[in-house]
Amino acid sequence: FNAKQQPEGVDIDLGNLLASRLGVKAKFINMPFAGLIPALLAGHCDAILSQLFIKPPRLKVIDEIPYMNSQEGFILKAGAPKISGPAALSGLKAATVTGTTATNLMQTANSDLAKAGKPPIDIVMFPENTPALQQVQYGQVAAYGVAYEAALYYARLEPNVFESGSPPYFKILTGIGVAKNTPGLKAALTVALDGLMRDGTYSMVFNKWHLEADALPLSK
Repeated sequence: FNAKQQPEGVDIDLGNLLASRLGVKAKFINMPFAGLIPALLAGHCDAILSQLFIKPPRLKVIDEIPYMNSQEGFILKAGAPKISGPAALSGLKAATVTGTTATNLMQTANSDLAKAGKPPIDIVMFPENTPALQQVQYGQVAAYGVAYEAALYYARLEPNVFESGSPPYFKILTGIGVAKNTPGLKAALTVALDGLMRDGTYSMVFNKWHLEADALPLSK
C-alpha cells in the first residue's frame, strides 16, 4: 500500500493488465496470507496474485501460472546495520507473517543455529503486514522477514523509516494461483500473460518497479 493506502506494486500492475486483457476490471482484496488459498478454494476470489511461491504441496491443492521469480530478504529500521541473512539474527527478535516462506526459512535457520550451539531467532509471527512493519518502525524487532521485492518497495516508499537490510536469498518461481476447477480461467490468464510478455508490457512493469532481475524470459 502507498501513502494514500492504495494498493500498488508489480502484482497490482500485472493484475490490472491481465484483467483488462480478459475484458474485466480487477478488484483487489487484502487479507492475511494464510487465508489466501482457503479463500480461493471457497470461491471468495478468482485468483491469487501475491507472490505465491510455487511449491509441490501447493500444486496438489491449486494450480499456479508462473509469472516471476521471487527472493527473500529483510526490512530493517532505517540506519540499522545490514545483516547477511537469517543466521545473523541469532538471539534477536524478528517479525514474519504467518504461513510465509520467510517464517519457514527462519525456523530452518533456528535448527541450524541449535546444531551450532547458538541462540535461536525469536520469531514473532503476525497475521498480516501492517503490524510487522510497525514493530520494525518502533524498534520492537530487529528485522522483518519478507520477499526481497517487498523490502525494496518499502525502503523506497519510506526511506527515512525502513531500509532493505540484507542481500536477496532463496530465489524461487512464483505463480498466479487459480482453483483446479477453473481450467478456463487458467488458460485465459496464461494466454493474457504471454501476450503481455510478447508485446513488451510485462518488461515495462518490471522495469518500473526496478525488478528486472525477477522477470521471466520470453518463451519461444
